[in-house]
Amino acid sequence: MRDPYEVLGVPRSANAAAIKSAYRKLAKKHHPDSNKGDPKAAERFAEINSANEILGDEDKRKQFDRGEIDAEGKPRFQGFPGGGGPRGRAGPGGFESYTFRSGGAGGPGGGAFEDILNSMFGGGMRGARPGAGGGAQFEFDTGGIGLDLDVNVAMSVSLEESAKGGEKRIRLPTGKELNVKIPAGVAEGQQIRLRGQGESAPGHTPGDLLITINIVPHPFFKVEGADLKIDLPVTLYEAVLGGKVRVPTLGNAVELSVPKNTSSGRTFRLKGKGLPKAGGTGDLLVTIRIMLPDGNDAELEALMERWRDQHPYNPRSGLG
Repeated sequence: MRDPYEVLGVPRSANAAAIKSAYRKLAKKHHPDSNKGDPKAAERFAEINSANEILGDEDKRKQFDRGEIDAEGKPRFQGFPGGGGPRGRAGPGGFESYTFRSGGAGGPGGGAFEDILNSMFGGGMRGARPGAGGGAQFEFDTGGIGLDLDVNVAMSVSLEESAKGGEKRIRLPTGKELNVKIPAGVAEGQQIRLRGQGESAPGHTPGDLLITINIVPHPFFKVEGADLKIDLPVTLYEAVLGGKVRVPTLGNAVELSVPKNTSSGRTFRLKGKGLPKAGGTGDLLVTIRIMLPDGNDAELEALMERWRDQHPYNPRSGLG
């Protein structure tokens, strides 16, 4: 058998978590049920399990690293009986013969091995029975093995599409294209599940297609739950004199009555102009931002100087 580190594709410095992760991926990839057309799949799967028997057990891994056991878990020759080496039972010719089982429920690492396989294959492992040479052969109930046949993809939608719903075409990693119905009110990170549109494998129910929604940032609306926020630029004279100004929404624009002497930062709430939510619709929060004209305006500056001299006030007086 090859070096177990080479079999699992990990360096000798790999920690236990890296070894476990590598084993899971390889065991899933090379499991015979997933490779029924490959006659060598079972051989590779057995080699992967044997490698994990060594590296997945802390004590056995240390023994292997020290050269006390070989890649099959058998003790390396340490001398003749009585020399202080590992003991076994007498074999032909007076030498010791050693047999290492892969570990049952009560053996070192046995329970952990079964736990890993059960977690990977949906509890489909029926247990172990002694095999040739004292090893262990695991039997699987192929009907209970939970192969992961789901396909995960992301789909970007506009804020308008997320609010109103609609239909959008998506291309899968396989090259297949599907029309996906987007429900009204879908939120960022929400998943749409299409049954039976995932991967398929002989003898297994096709997986599902899981589409994670990504809402593209809007150029001027900000989302806060079911509410929308917008900064609305107004002129200095609109803020001072008041008037009606047009406000964009996800639907048609509406008019907002700005009262006289409206300060920058004042927020108005437009009911029902936000996003769909359970039992209703959110609101649109409009925050006034006073914008001065670009460039220097000598007339405006002279007006402000006269107004400053005649009507002085300090809006920062409350700041201390």
